[in-house]
Amino acid sequence: MAEQQIRFNDGAAYEEMMGKWSRLAGDVFLDWLAAPKGLRWADIGCGNGASTQLLFDRCAPAALSGIDPSQGQLDYARKRPVAGLAEFTLGDAMDLPYPNRSFDAAIMALVIFFVPDPTRGVAEMVRVTRPGGLVAAYAWDMPGGGFPLDPVLVELAALGMTPPRPPSADVSRLETLVALWTQAGLREVETHEISVRRHFADFDAFWHACTLGATVAPAIAALSADKLAQLKDKVRARISVADDGSASYVARANAVKGRVPAG
Repeated sequence: MAEQQIRFNDGAAYEEMMGKWSRLAGDVFLDWLAAPKGLRWADIGCGNGASTQLLFDRCAPAALSGIDPSQGQLDYARKRPVAGLAEFTLGDAMDLPYPNRSFDAAIMALVIFFVPDPTRGVAEMVRVTRPGGLVAAYAWDMPGGGFPLDPVLVELAALGMTPPRPPSADVSRLETLVALWTQAGLREVETHEISVRRHFADFDAFWHACTLGATVAPAIAALSADKLAQLKDKVRARISVADDGSASYVARANAVKGRVPAG
């Protein structure tokens, strides 16, 4: 299916479009996890290393491994300071190249809805995490309108244009995440709702960040000048623009965590 072929190969573009959002939500996520320092972490679907760097900055890991299917994203990740500790590997979330019980904690940051078979992806996280270890994820609430690019996507849809969606978009529902974690045999399953506001210098900065992605950019490029102007006006009405011209938008994500059974 075409929607399963979404790939983010430009690490720099992804950083401006989503990396900054990832750090905002990731800070809340890590506060909620409250994990001790010195753990061995797996960052599944690490992308350009935004979440991996945050783990390095916040959690003082003893070891850190990131895996992603995009070589371009990994090339960007390897230029971050975290690369001094982290091992970055090209690979598949549904077939992790790690031995059983390799990590103390495994996370997916804004990734699980890109996994074609989320059940298999969670099972792999459980497999590579030691008994008593932490398995956690957070994902934009796409069905609930929490995705940072939602103002653009909604108005594109109104124009009859629907960019590809992640193959498992509905998995980000809280109840679905709970079911996935519970069915994987995890214990002490908890959820948390994350709300973050990102500030931009002006509307043009918001627009630029939203339209860098591999899914949105082709749809924008296909519009006539009149349709593009109409789209921008509609999107502007969906975000907060202050009297000084600065802009901001609130995105929402759902998080889940659980423990691998000790027995």
